[in-house]
Amino acid sequence: MRTYPGGRETFMVTLKQVMQARDRISRGIVRTPVIPSNFLSDVTGARVFLKLECLQRLNSFKIRGALNRGMLMTPEERARGLVAASSGNHGAAVSYVANLLGVPANVYVPRGTPEVKTDKIKRYGAALHVEGNGYDEAYSLAVLHSKRTGKVFLDPASDEVAVAGHGTIGLELIEDIPAVDAVLVPVGGGGLITGISTAVRAIRSSVNVVGVQTEACPAMAAALSDNVFYEEFPSEESICDAVTGGIGRLGYESARQCIDYIAVVSEDKVKEAVSELLRRDKVVAEPSGALGAAYLLGSGDRFRGMTVAVVISGGNIEFELLRELMGASPGYGP
Repeated sequence: MRTYPGGRETFMVTLKQVMQARDRISRGIVRTPVIPSNFLSDVTGARVFLKLECLQRLNSFKIRGALNRGMLMTPEERARGLVAASSGNHGAAVSYVANLLGVPANVYVPRGTPEVKTDKIKRYGAALHVEGNGYDEAYSLAVLHSKRTGKVFLDPASDEVAVAGHGTIGLELIEDIPAVDAVLVPVGGGGLITGISTAVRAIRSSVNVVGVQTEACPAMAAALSDNVFYEEFPSEESICDAVTGGIGRLGYESARQCIDYIAVVSEDKVKEAVSELLRRDKVVAEPSGALGAAYLLGSGDRFRGMTVAVVISGGNIEFELLRELMGASPGYGP
């Protein structure tokens, strides 16, 4: 966070911070593969590549930001410990990093968080608090815990150090796909797309960066349309648990510089994308991680002739849900 004359606070992440983050966390993360998607390429007429953060440690990109922030904690901060609010993936990353660094951690998740995610949080030793109806309530409780105890609150969407960690995905993308024209990124709080765009556009300014949200909770789309920072935002019932609730201040402040536009997709199209990614490309994506693919399935013609990277941000999906979606998918022929 930076303070400018007049007292106005604004947020920013720089390419230098992202490059420093890569040096810092490289031994603790996986450089995830980029693979071509023949299926999505055929559907869209574009050259489509998938960035498989679903194969990252803990099956989510969130380890990048949590590890970067954790490694920069002062001895005093480590003694106090960490607090996080999460829909699951960030909480697992915080628990893992806290265990790695030998610091205590408390993670708040809303009721109904998938067991595949809460199991990972508990596995690495964080104290798990299942409280709140939805992410925004869990977030408020975590902030209160942090203020009451003095523990460091690690916000993946508004902590510059965490967002710089997420941005290391952008460095890998631009190295693996130098001619990329567009990058499609799932958007929840906005930290992932801010970090990726910071890196990609600093190196290749012409790249279009497109955020994708579910119609059940289009918080960033509404914020940009209304010019309002929606720290909390109502969500309808959604299978995209990782991208519900409000947005982060950093993501909001950076959005007009980092995002070309926000696309909103239906829950049905997300379900289809999860199924087809597994069926066609053998990629296990959780619903939130498949948002970019869902957008291509519905509006891919606009990318015809372009080289497109789709960030598959996570792969933590309950087996029963995956089986249900596979059974319901209409398919695209043999």
